[in-house]
Amino acid sequence: MREENVPFPGKLKIFSGPANYQLAKEIADCLILPLGKVRLGRHADREFDLKYEESIRGTDIFIIQPTNQPDSHLFELLSMIRTARDASAGRITAVIPYYGYARSDRKNLPRTPINAKLVADLITRAGANRILAVDFHAAQIQGFFDITVDHLFAKPVFINTLREFYKEEIAKGELIVVAPDGGATNNARAYAKKLGNAPIAIIDKRRLEPNKNEVLSIIGAEKIPGKTALEIDDLADTGGTLVKGAIALMEADAKKVDAACTHPVFSEPFFKNIANSVISNFFVSNTIEIPPEKLLDKIKVISIAPLLAEAIKEIHNNGSVSQLF
Repeated sequence: MREENVPFPGKLKIFSGPANYQLAKEIADCLILPLGKVRLGRHADREFDLKYEESIRGTDIFIIQPTNQPDSHLFELLSMIRTARDASAGRITAVIPYYGYARSDRKNLPRTPINAKLVADLITRAGANRILAVDFHAAQIQGFFDITVDHLFAKPVFINTLREFYKEEIAKGELIVVAPDGGATNNARAYAKKLGNAPIAIIDKRRLEPNKNEVLSIIGAEKIPGKTALEIDDLADTGGTLVKGAIALMEADAKKVDAACTHPVFSEPFFKNIANSVISNFFVSNTIEIPPEKLLDKIKVISIAPLLAEAIKEIHNNGSVSQLF
């Protein structure tokens, strides 16, 4: 066993998949390293192809690739991992800022898949030695892997921005943190503690079918009048949950409603839903690339590149990742 803080013997190299080149570039810049040279492309029939254009034998490589749009981005990651293994990379860490299929983490009904486990098996089988991920939708996904998983939380990065943005509301006791459903309660409570011990409210909803929810009631509605309500969630897909929650919060006499989530999945209905919603500001990270032409004025992007860069440095140096939590 290697001693703590003794770096991995191979040279550190960062490679970007096609899904989020800008984030990979920011991470490399934070580490004062160039991005590794890799040619990525598709044939006329859309088959994916790649070639590492520098030697990676014995190196400690980190492949940056979120797996939103998993039909394409997941296979690209698998191919990059397998090709690196076949090229004798010393260690391969898959850096997955957003883990696609994370919502398929258990059987809700008979004869339905647990795709989050299938994805974990595919990544492991492809040849990854380690996983670095951010805000899994379900914490148990860590246990789906038979290799080491470093699970980071975006909360420390968000808190710095939100404290400054809401400093007046925090000082006056006019901020309330809202969980848009029961599953987000622990996360909302953690944010509230860091935002001046703000009170929390919980929206009770019923899922009618995928991407369709009905708000039933607000637990803690009596604390809302006159306050800025901040909805906290791990991801936004169509935005339906947050938009309906925002309507309910305004009906409960909130002064205004903002939202924050780690992963901007942003399926096509999202932009119309949010543009027409009562949500004033929407904070997201850059785990998933947002096309510049779709960046609404109310969307505020917070970079997690420094967090991932620090984690990569600690992993390479055999240091402690837990200090980043």
